[in-house]
Amino acid sequence: MSDIATRERPSYLADTHTGLPLPTEPVFDSVEDDRRHRKQRLAAALRLFGKYGYGEGISGHISVRDPEDEDRFWVNPFGISFSRVKVRDLILVDSQGRVVEGRHRVNPSAFVIHSAIHRANPGATAAAHGHTPYSRALGALGRLLEPLDQESAAFYQDQVLYSDYEGPSISLAQGEDIADKLGDHRAILLRHHGLITVGGSVDEAVHWFFTYEAAAQVQLLAAAAGQPKPMSHEQATAARDGFGDRHLGWFSFQLLWDEIVHEQPDLLEE
Repeated sequence: MSDIATRERPSYLADTHTGLPLPTEPVFDSVEDDRRHRKQRLAAALRLFGKYGYGEGISGHISVRDPEDEDRFWVNPFGISFSRVKVRDLILVDSQGRVVEGRHRVNPSAFVIHSAIHRANPGATAAAHGHTPYSRALGALGRLLEPLDQESAAFYQDQVLYSDYEGPSISLAQGEDIADKLGDHRAILLRHHGLITVGGSVDEAVHWFFTYEAAAQVQLLAAAAGQPKPMSHEQATAARDGFGDRHLGWFSFQLLWDEIVHEQPDLLEE
């Protein structure tokens, strides 16, 4: 064992992987409590998409697997603005694309993409998809994120480019192909389409989406200004070890949660 591994941890570092004083993720006494928590986080995430301009007409969706019926997922309803969604508006969709709870219809693209991702990847409890400008621009160039800074390094060797565009994603075969290409990566950039990120919670998946879109903006700005100089492999893996930590991703969303619930408490209406 190395001297670093046996060295006493400095008192200012917390006993977590990153050394940050991160709280533990919640544990629930009942399925009902877990489901309410997931739905509240989902509604908050949708409002955040609206607040930060991630809406593009009817496009874009965020989903989370139901904690009890794991072949079903909660998702935003078709035709309702991100900025208006409340917990009571969310719909539960089964493996056949039927809305089994809720009074609104499902976006066909939301069903074919998210059902395939949840089915193919047990670790993808949640998935976030949007047609945001910087990710679309990066995809149009056929490029993935380069490790230009700490945030972009969170996706180093953990992202894929999907170039098999066949029009709007409304076929089961295309949804399955996207899920297959995504595999166990945390992000897939759909060329001519948009971005999908996944995580073990709504919190984590949405944090990765925000981070990816911001990193895409930085990369495009840097390329427009000159010749960016990416990190070395060693630097990128070191940065990913910290900024790509899934627990840190989960916690980072808590700041956004506090922000949006304070500003728009009506989102929690059931």
